[in-house]
Amino acid sequence: MLKRYTSNNTTWIDLFQPTPEEIREVMEEFDIHPSVANDLITPTFKPMVELHKNFVYLILHFPAFRHTHSYEENQEVDFVIGKDFLITSRYDTIDPIHKFSKEFEVNSILDKKEKNADTEHVFFLLVKKLYGSINHELEYIQDALEDVEKRIFQGEEKKMVKELSFLGRDLLNAKQATNPHKETLDSLEEVGAGLFGKNFNNQIHSIKNEYRRIRHKIEINKESLNELRETNNSLLSTKENETIKTLTIMAFVTFPLSLIASIFGMNTVNMPIIGAEKDFWIVIGIMLALATLFFIFFKYKKWL
Repeated sequence: MLKRYTSNNTTWIDLFQPTPEEIREVMEEFDIHPSVANDLITPTFKPMVELHKNFVYLILHFPAFRHTHSYEENQEVDFVIGKDFLITSRYDTIDPIHKFSKEFEVNSILDKKEKNADTEHVFFLLVKKLYGSINHELEYIQDALEDVEKRIFQGEEKKMVKELSFLGRDLLNAKQATNPHKETLDSLEEVGAGLFGKNFNNQIHSIKNEYRRIRHKIEINKESLNELRETNNSLLSTKENETIKTLTIMAFVTFPLSLIASIFGMNTVNMPIIGAEKDFWIVIGIMLALATLFFIFFKYKKWL
């Protein structure tokens, strides 16, 4: 699917799961190198920055969170940045791009004249939108961690093991997806300045600040997750130890009682007490006395 947006002599082409015909149309209109056009059709697993005579080709991967439309861990966006055009190619539904297209379309309809509404500025606004979405997701994870903390101390430790695992997976995906961004943005700064001028560096510094903010938030959430996981595991371990201790005490108390019952159940001739008046109640009394003595002993040792 190909969508075209135009504003202030800047054309943005957004390709969603592009067909060969759409790629050929874009390649001919904007003089795109065939190798780049071929890369736009299929996903590329590594980030990339390439300088061509009339554009910069950039590939970035963004994390896909659990409630997104993607079944992949990462979502790829290809950027072809020219002096008067911007081409994006993607293979999944990416909400920030959809929202940005609506804003871009409204600005075009209203004919808003932005001071720096050139192609590279549109590109930076779009990347900021994508980073802003990641930041929003990290805030969602932070709120989820606070909720997990409350539920841990409300006795839901077992349920929180699974929830902490899901949150840990999201943070790990976000970290792995954004790991190559620093090196990629550094390369973009080097090759982009020659094509677009010094103002390009000023805007990419702003993008790097957004990136650093995201990485800092990932690390903070990761530290909180690790602390909560250790706390949760400690509480689970404590509960398990208490259960084992209770079962051990019960076994220790019932074993001598079972032994006494077995002894007096032996079919022998000279069994004491057996055969005497009220022999049953005498045996039961001995068992109850032993059980009471054990209980008092355990309370004295503070095992109960």
